[in-house]
Amino acid sequence: MPDASPRPEPFTPQTAPAALDDLRTRLRLTRWPDAPEDAGWSLGTDLAYLRELVAHWADGFDWPAQEAALARLPRFRVPLGGLGIHFVHQRAVAPAGPALPLVLNHGWPDSFWRYAKVVPLLTDPGAHGADPADAFDVVVPDMPGYGYSDRPTGPAPDSIAVAGLWAELMDVLGYPRFGAAGGDIGSGVSRYLALDHPDRVVAVHRTDAGAPVFTGDPADLTPEERAWLGDTAGWGAAEGAYAAMHRTKPQTAAFGLTDSPVGLAAWIVEKLRAWSDCGGDIERSFTKDEILTNVTLYWLTGTIGSSMRMYGANGAIPPAQHARRVEVPSGFSLFPGDITRPPRAWLERTANVVRVTEPARGGHFAPFEEPELYAEELRAFFRPYRSAATG
Repeated sequence: MPDASPRPEPFTPQTAPAALDDLRTRLRLTRWPDAPEDAGWSLGTDLAYLRELVAHWADGFDWPAQEAALARLPRFRVPLGGLGIHFVHQRAVAPAGPALPLVLNHGWPDSFWRYAKVVPLLTDPGAHGADPADAFDVVVPDMPGYGYSDRPTGPAPDSIAVAGLWAELMDVLGYPRFGAAGGDIGSGVSRYLALDHPDRVVAVHRTDAGAPVFTGDPADLTPEERAWLGDTAGWGAAEGAYAAMHRTKPQTAAFGLTDSPVGLAAWIVEKLRAWSDCGGDIERSFTKDEILTNVTLYWLTGTIGSSMRMYGANGAIPPAQHARRVEVPSGFSLFPGDITRPPRAWLERTANVVRVTEPARGGHFAPFEEPELYAEELRAFFRPYRSAATG
């Protein structure tokens, strides 16, 4: 019988000049809103900064050069679950021993872009001043509805379904056992990989514990846990309007954000600034070209609406799923500029914690903001589990 397993095909997108001409025309014809004097970032994206960024997008930003830079990563597409899935697959370069397979899981508002800087550090540590024995085979998929993966025509998948797809992807790539890591939505995907495929996931690393869900008696929580739950609720009231929109009425926002590149940039840039360890100056964490590469990926793929719809799917995950404890060895790197940093007691309540660190710098997008620090966190955490996957 012929082999019926899906076959990855090399993938190198090349944007048509007409699409870039259309983008620049829209940028130059932007109808700008007003803003109160000295509002800055207090009401959302700062008008003056966005004007500056958009001027560069229209007349200085070189998308073909950024597209070519991303093409240096080995990229593929493969049919899984009725969808075409895009992923980076970079094998270890001259490893000193067997390489550990590792799937890296992104979140919103990004894609495989989140890990673009860190892939070379993980696949070729010897070339970056680290131990060649710490090399990984790295897989970075775009979730359905993100980046260059297909947009689902039906209901968006939740993190449980995406974890199932990635288990299948790792099987297609010939990895019976592997590590998993991620943050934001990717933290949840990594968690469900460990929960639903514990025979395959040797260890799981996360940069957060996800949005807390607790249905038990608050008296059973430590004071630190209760304080953290209160702080998280307060953050949601002050900063969570975007998530409420994504979860409840994403299609309404999608009309404007899909039609207006400036609207799209405003929606994303505010989060890049607020969630990074930039001290209020977004360009301490990202250059203009880096910001615009992420935003242009969303624009050209038309995925802002489909990416937002995943919030509703995840919001419908039953509480019983959130109550499950991860028994696979788990590590957490809690970066100082991230949205929220759970206490150790909560981490141990929800996972088999073997390592918790607090790096000196970095935020929600640590793999992009601080790739060297993030790579070292992964090398150190996964070092004891290499033989479990490769032996």
